[in-house]
Amino acid sequence: MPEQIHDRVEACYLQAEAFFKRPFPRPEVSFKLRGQKAGVAHLTENKLRFNLQLYRENQQDFLKQTVAHEVAHLIAHQLFGLSIQAHGEEWQLIMRGVYELPPHRCHNYAVQRRQVQRYIYRCTCPDTKGEFPFSAQRHALVAKGRRYFCRRCKVTLSFTGEQRVE
Repeated sequence: MPEQIHDRVEACYLQAEAFFKRPFPRPEVSFKLRGQKAGVAHLTENKLRFNLQLYRENQQDFLKQTVAHEVAHLIAHQLFGLSIQAHGEEWQLIMRGVYELPPHRCHNYAVQRRQVQRYIYRCTCPDTKGEFPFSAQRHALVAKGRRYFCRRCKVTLSFTGEQRVE
């Protein structure tokens, strides 16, 4: 499975080299990406990371569009430097001119959002609910002595003992 992505990365580089008539260094390719992003280009490291779960669920479009999208970021960086916008005209030129693909900024793959535990904190504001759902990380900081305040009434937020899954 990852070999198809490697093959597509190489094909994109060969296309860019033929178009620009110059060689480009090949990137390191990793499959350690999870969550909502399909791919990420690390410009200064010359590295690409791909989400294998989204690849499995969207193989055809992923190989065609997502891989070219991320390679185009690296090519644009190597041609034009760090001062360009991520999805600016240089990147769009590569997507349209080299790969003959629409320069879509984002994918539209169905992404399952993971459920997260929230810890409910409150303040003493009388006219509002004054409810603050904290992440597990922020809740752990409170346990270590960190304090958070309501911006309105300036009172320290206190844990209610309530938790919910969002």
